[in-house]
Amino acid sequence: MTIKLGVPSKGRLMEKTFDWFGARGVTLSRTGSEREYAGTVGGVDGVDLVLLSAGEIPRELAAGRIHLGVTGNDLIQEKLVQWDQKVEPLAPLGFGHANLIVAVPQCWVDVDTLDDLDGAAAAFRARHGFRMRIATKYHRLVRDYLRRGGVADYQLVDSQGATEGTVKNLTAEAIADITTTGETLRANHLKILDEPPVLESQATLFRSRVAEKTDVDRDVLRALIDRLGV
Repeated sequence: MTIKLGVPSKGRLMEKTFDWFGARGVTLSRTGSEREYAGTVGGVDGVDLVLLSAGEIPRELAAGRIHLGVTGNDLIQEKLVQWDQKVEPLAPLGFGHANLIVAVPQCWVDVDTLDDLDGAAAAFRARHGFRMRIATKYHRLVRDYLRRGGVADYQLVDSQGATEGTVKNLTAEAIADITTTGETLRANHLKILDEPPVLESQATLFRSRVAEKTDVDRDVLRALIDRLGV
């Protein structure tokens, strides 16, 4: 066996990950064409590179099919029940920063806090006969956040596309989504609640707690972790 390192397979997240490892003496590179999900690792022996989507990496870590993986901590905490029993964060990588937030229409001038949102949700249900819809891809995180904030009388609706457009398209009354600058929210006439975010996220290196390792694999993993300085 060899140690398997899972990293994002495309885009700036892949490029930044390659740069982060390269700055620490571990060279990651793609092999073959851009359509091939294959790569190599230089600078340390016994490590295979596995190229995956960032959303697949939490699952592969939790299943023990990869030993290390780079993905956002938002995806880890959303996709894995009792995530800290399955994976261990080794190092934040300093890029891929984004906040998971709750946003409402700008025209809701009296809704700025979770308390306000709770009141608006109750009024919405009384008026329309159904619960206010909040569109999101992050059901677990958002549900826990709203419960802690005392918000009731809402329903989460799944959004796999452009979440910011669901209010304009009348498929939701509010949203909970990842944002970096807030520009897309403002362009869609949405405002972020004046509350701490649901979660502050960034790209992070995680270790699987369940991946099987031989004595040789443990030595390789330790050598890689030592090289990375984490």
